Amino acid sequence: MALPYTLREGLAGFRRAKIAAATSVAALAVALVLIGIFGLLGWQGQSLAESLRERASEVEVFLNDQAAPEAIASVGDRLRTLAGVDSVQYVSQEEAAAIFREAFGEGADLYDDAEFLPASYRVRLGGGSAQPDSLAALASLVDGWAAVDEVAYDRASVEAVERNVRLFSSVGLGVGLLVVIAALLLVGNTVRLSIYARRMLIQTMKLVGATNGFIRRPFLIEGVLQGAAAGVVAGFVIWGLYDLFLHFIRSADGGGSVTGWPGGSPLFMMGISVVLGVILGLIASGVAVRQYIRRVQLS
Repeated sequence: MALPYTLREGLAGFRRAKIAAATSVAALAVALVLIGIFGLLGWQGQSLAESLRERASEVEVFLNDQAAPEAIASVGDRLRTLAGVDSVQYVSQEEAAAIFREAFGEGADLYDDAEFLPASYRVRLGGGSAQPDSLAALASLVDGWAAVDEVAYDRASVEAVERNVRLFSSVGLGVGLLVVIAALLLVGNTVRLSIYARRMLIQTMKLVGATNGFIRRPFLIEGVLQGAAAGVVAGFVIWGLYDLFLHFIRSADGGGSVTGWPGGSPLFMMGISVVLGVILGLIASGVAVRQYIRRVQLS
C-alpha cells in the first residue's frame, strides 16, 4: 500500500507544482551541463597529455657499426620482450642519413657523407611505463648489451611533460571539485525552495500523524524524476556543445589532437548524464526535505 501511494504522490507532486518542478529541473540541468562539459574537457586534456607523454618517451638505441647482423637482430628481439615497450623500430644507416638530410636541409651539405650516422632502434614505451624512472631504468639496462654503442633519450623533455601532466591533473581536480560543489549548492537551494513552497502540505501531513519517512518518500520520487528529466535535457545540451567543440578542433588541426567521445559514442555520455541527474536529484531532495521536516512545528 505504501509503495503505490509513494509513487502516485511523487508523480502527482511533479505535476502539481509545475513551476517549482521546472525550476528544479532547470537548475539540475545547468549543474549537469557544467559537470559534463568540464568532465569531457578534462578527459580530453588527460588523453592529450598521455599522448604527449608517450611521444616524448622514446629511447634511441644506437648500434655498434662493427656488430654482426645476427647480434643486431638479437638486440631488437630482446627489446621487444621488455616490459612496458610499446613499439620497436629499426632505423638503418641509410634511413638515418635521409632523416638527417630532411631535418637539416641545406646544412646537411656540409657533410660529404651522412653515412657516418649509426643504425639504431627507436624504442617507445607506452601506458604507465612512459615515466622518467622507467626510461632511465631501460636506458641503464640496454646500455650494457653487446652490439649496443650508446643509449640516448630526451630526459629534459620527458620530465617537463611529466611536470605539466601533474600540474594539469592537480588544477583539473581542484576546478572539478569547485564545479561539483557549486552544482550541489545550486541544486540544493532550488529543491529547498520547491519544498518550502509546499510547507503547508508537509505541516498537514504531520498533523494527521504521518511519519517523517512517509512524508519524505514522495519528495524523493519527485527528486528522482526531476533528476532524470534534467539528465536528458543536459545530455542533449552537452551533445550539441561537445560536437561543436570537436568540429572546431578537427577543422583547426585535422583532428590529430582529439579522441572523440568517451566510450566511442555520445549515447554513453547521455546515459552518464541521466544516472548522475538521478543521483543528484535524489541527494538534493533527500537532504532538503529532511532538514525542512525537522524544523516544522505543529503549534
